[in-house]
Amino acid sequence: MAEEIPPPLKHYLTCNVCTEIVKDPVSLGCHHSFCSSCLQDFWAQAENKNCPVCKRKSSKGIGVNFSLKELADSFTGRQRSAPSEEAQVVCTEHLKDIKWFCKDEQRAVCPVCEFPHHQGHRVVPLEEQVQELKQQLRPDLRALQARRSRHQELEETYEAMVPHLKGQRVKTERGIRKEFEQLHRFLREEEEARVAALGEEEEQKRKRILLERKTLQEQIRSLSEGLSAVEADLQKDGLSFLSASTRSRTSARALLSGSDPQLLPGALLDEAKHLGNLAHRVWEKIGQRTTFSPVTLDPNTATRSLSLSDDLTSVRRMDVNQMVPNNPERFTRYRNVLGSEGFSSGEHCWEVEVGDLPIWRIGVAKESVERRGEHTASPANGIWCLFNDSGKYTQGTGQTLTLKRTPERIRVQLDYDGGEVSFYDPEDMTLIYTHQHTFTDNIFPWFSLGAAGEARTKAVRVCGVSSRTKPCK
Repeated sequence: MAEEIPPPLKHYLTCNVCTEIVKDPVSLGCHHSFCSSCLQDFWAQAENKNCPVCKRKSSKGIGVNFSLKELADSFTGRQRSAPSEEAQVVCTEHLKDIKWFCKDEQRAVCPVCEFPHHQGHRVVPLEEQVQELKQQLRPDLRALQARRSRHQELEETYEAMVPHLKGQRVKTERGIRKEFEQLHRFLREEEEARVAALGEEEEQKRKRILLERKTLQEQIRSLSEGLSAVEADLQKDGLSFLSASTRSRTSARALLSGSDPQLLPGALLDEAKHLGNLAHRVWEKIGQRTTFSPVTLDPNTATRSLSLSDDLTSVRRMDVNQMVPNNPERFTRYRNVLGSEGFSSGEHCWEVEVGDLPIWRIGVAKESVERRGEHTASPANGIWCLFNDSGKYTQGTGQTLTLKRTPERIRVQLDYDGGEVSFYDPEDMTLIYTHQHTFTDNIFPWFSLGAAGEARTKAVRVCGVSSRTKPCK
């Protein structure tokens, strides 16, 4: 039982906010003392930091009044009171509750621990320090959650790639077999060799994707474990949390280190490698001539609303989007597709049958052209093209071009070393326009289609140069 407190001393030991004997007392610059929690609650309600007694503004931080606490504890018998429902941490040396934290020495202390030494230190209530450390750890928790979400999104994309790979394999195999049906029986060995190569590529890329998925799953598991550990530590209080907070933050930041995962380019089948100019390459082996397309379209770059022919030489616009993976090579905002092969030197030319399609853009683009965000088809954005909009021809920067006839076929001629991209009407080799630029990137054939409307032509087709025109050097 606590001893009776003399009235003068009781007045000295009474908190002017709660009118009880002070608990965990702190003193302001005006020398008035209060319970730490009472003062904080009073300030929160008053929305200022004035003294509850003299209304004087507190310009300095509050200080722990060790002498007053020791005196109050000695009269109320708090230091030997029964433990509360929440376990109290007691200093084993002084048998005092540890409710304070020294910021200068970064350790918890009781009122008696090295009392003279801590008198000039920044000492705050233990719970205040715990809440501060929890606040510091919560951004790491949110960052871990965001990191795990990004990993999961990529893992889901990889998951979608596996059936798409199989679909590509089936489609490409069908194209390969169709080509080989036109050849003699002695070409079957070549056919099977190419099918096997296709299967091998699918297997290699499937394993690559599964390996990336496994890595992501392991990383997700690690992030989940880290999240669980941080969440568990955030449930702790007092010294238990203090002892775990540093380790928890270190573990969380270790998991947050390093760069975010990215989808690997080249994860899809290279259909162009198997189907592009297939017949020509096979016929070359037996010394015969066949039709050759100077440009093979790359389906891995085509936006969802474009459909390519089985031989990858023509493209048309669809009314509905196809279900294809969002791989890094693919255009996502505009209806574009690239050729499968880029050029870094020499002269190259090809012709494109446009028929009466009302809206189209044809030209070349650098390999690093923007494939996700908004951009115009202009030289400033790495696209050099000829643009037809219902009979109005422009050259990519808005300059209108005057043509003496409406061509149904366009010849594109690239002189990489000479820094020129020229467009001709192959009917009489009339020059339509020439872009001039010093190329440094790989340059790819580039195509963009508008709606066909009532036109007879629904697709544009790439073909070799006309026999009546002079071929490229």
